[in-house]
Amino acid sequence: MPDCAPPLAEITPAAESLPKHACDTHFHVFGPADVFPYADDRPYTPPDAPFERLRDLHRRLGFERGVIVHPGCHGYDLSVTLDALDRGAGQYRAVALLDPQADEARIAELDRRGVRGVRFNFVAHLANAGWDELAQVVPRIAPFGWHVCIHSDQASLEGLLPRLRTLPVPFVIDHMGRVAAAEGTQGAAFRALLALRDHPRAWVKISGLDRTSSSGKRPFQDAEPLVSALLEAMPERLLWGTDWPHPNVRGDMPDDGELLNTFLRLCPNAATRRRILADNPHELFRFAQ
Repeated sequence: MPDCAPPLAEITPAAESLPKHACDTHFHVFGPADVFPYADDRPYTPPDAPFERLRDLHRRLGFERGVIVHPGCHGYDLSVTLDALDRGAGQYRAVALLDPQADEARIAELDRRGVRGVRFNFVAHLANAGWDELAQVVPRIAPFGWHVCIHSDQASLEGLLPRLRTLPVPFVIDHMGRVAAAEGTQGAAFRALLALRDHPRAWVKISGLDRTSSSGKRPFQDAEPLVSALLEAMPERLLWGTDWPHPNVRGDMPDDGELLNTFLRLCPNAATRRRILADNPHELFRFAQ
């Protein structure tokens, strides 16, 4: 039985058309479990959220491209993500969970299929892999131009950032580091995140407003000042994502159209929107055209 709520069946329409090649850089594909079984040691059990529903979401919102973040509930079995990459016919890229024993041939195969990075969880309830595993993997992915994707939170972010700055590969901070919106833009964790504007290999995802919000109530307005501060500080290294289908939500289930419209309202400049929604993903994830 699933222990996560399903995403909303009906969402708010996008308020405006998106730029050409707009990319949702953070979402998951779950199952269906009878085709792609969940891992026995999974940290959570989601309801199925298959590729067909994902494509429908992107059509409704106007996204031409996307980046699949392989979920922990499928473990190191990448079948569900590779299937989505193949069916996407170049429309998608992916970030994987990589078996620490994966060799160069396996990484090269994944690169050909569209994988562009490896994700590491530093959030306690998601079975954190740890820094040692990250340090072991980085030298093997560096020749392929991959990055590391970091899922942190208020408790872990500040301790991770000095180490991340030493890496020879780019790194992406998911969900604005999941800092606590209640602490505002002057909170220590957020100030440390904002200081990444001076690091040329650091990227931050404007995603997971619900995970940053201290209220848990749609439309998660208490997280908006954090978004605005990042937009002002480092638009050239920001990414945007839905986080669909929003596993392990503890408050209100996000409305993906509402999340997109919040971004469009906070980022009214057309050139900056195009940079964040299209140009930045093209650079980091190396889409074909």
